[in-house]
Amino acid sequence: MSLLALHSVSKAYGALKVTDDISLSVTEGETLGILGPNGAGKTTLFNLISGDARCDQGRVEYEGKDVTRLLPHQRCHAGIGRSYQVPQPFGNMSVFENLVTAACFGGQQSEKQAWHTAHEVLLQTGLKVFANKPAGSLTLLNRKRLELARALATRPKLLLLDEIAGGLTEHEAHELVDELKRIKAQGVTMIWIEHVVHALLSIADRLFVINFGQKLAEGEPHSVMNDPEVRRVYMGMEA
Repeated sequence: MSLLALHSVSKAYGALKVTDDISLSVTEGETLGILGPNGAGKTTLFNLISGDARCDQGRVEYEGKDVTRLLPHQRCHAGIGRSYQVPQPFGNMSVFENLVTAACFGGQQSEKQAWHTAHEVLLQTGLKVFANKPAGSLTLLNRKRLELARALATRPKLLLLDEIAGGLTEHEAHELVDELKRIKAQGVTMIWIEHVVHALLSIADRLFVINFGQKLAEGEPHSVMNDPEVRRVYMGMEA
């Protein structure tokens, strides 16, 4: 059974149909990569999964249950965690406090559990040395790490990653991929929107490509990347 399934979901803002009749499913433990040019509707798709936006049509199923009408915090409590393309930490709070807050309010953990989770996640993501630093003082790489860490602190079954490698150097991107591989090995299901294609290809089990809000291609990563239409639309290359 799929952990997540979207059934013909659509979302429009005025006359602009941002997501148009998209269906997809993700099985437990799988990593699905989402590709598409800027403005294709990728982040809107995430918003429909996380509850940050409501479907105009279609439905969202999670663990076999219809969650289309659940609010974002309810979906988070159910096990859907996400990072945002632009990191959104509580800048005046310490890194540790950010993680405790995520564990308490996103993961519904007791204070004692949340402290334990925060400590675990600090070690897991390499942020322990920054535990007492204000989150707003971190470098881009470490803000990206914190964005990932806050999502992990909610103890998600499904992790949504929105361009988490964007703006990183190649070395930093490799460090991030290594971390994501460790998370994947723990059995966490992931959907990852990314423009850093080599990073995505190193971990994704399957790719889903969208353009103008519609599915363009889906399948095994290297086969999808060699698809003539994907190469034309996404990479501006003629076959």
